[in-house]
Amino acid sequence: MVSSSDDATLNFYALRAEAYAAKTADTPADGLDGFLDALQAGALILELGCGSGRDSAHMLSRGFDVAPTDGSPEMAALAEQRLGRPVAILPFDQLTAVNLYDGIWANACLLHVPRPALSGILTRIRPALKAGGLFRASLKAGDLEGRDRFDRYYNYPSECWLRDCYEAAGWTTIRIETRDGGGYDGEPTLWLRVHAVA
Repeated sequence: MVSSSDDATLNFYALRAEAYAAKTADTPADGLDGFLDALQAGALILELGCGSGRDSAHMLSRGFDVAPTDGSPEMAALAEQRLGRPVAILPFDQLTAVNLYDGIWANACLLHVPRPALSGILTRIRPALKAGGLFRASLKAGDLEGRDRFDRYYNYPSECWLRDCYEAAGWTTIRIETRDGGGYDGEPTLWLRVHAVA
């Protein structure tokens, strides 16, 4: 089985969790409110890769029921402090929920999944949603996998390659938007924001 994580990337978050969390703005991620507006009030949302807990905190403030998770124990611990609730340590390849969530939010986290493992992860995510459930993810665009100056792995998909991954995983309702932005490394970034329906 292909690993869904990268040791150097996990090591970055282990060593720099507090610095990363401190640099994470309190403003929720771009597109989060639009995602929430499309869900019923009080919907149950799984957040994958919650990082500092910023987006989960915003969802909770809007009255949603949130299950925050992260693959890094260090980031999960910091998010727990922020949220005042448990944050599960959940590597993507250990997601086993079926027909449970109304929505899944995966902001800037699936971009660390090695390319050979991405379709398999997307195959695990779809059954976790109820019929008609919403899935949002954002990834840094590119053409070839690589690493940033912090040695974090990125799959850097093109829009076409990413769509193929979703389709191979059985997703049929997919919309991909592009937007300019940045990240922790301070570099200008083209982002792919994926909207999918189970």
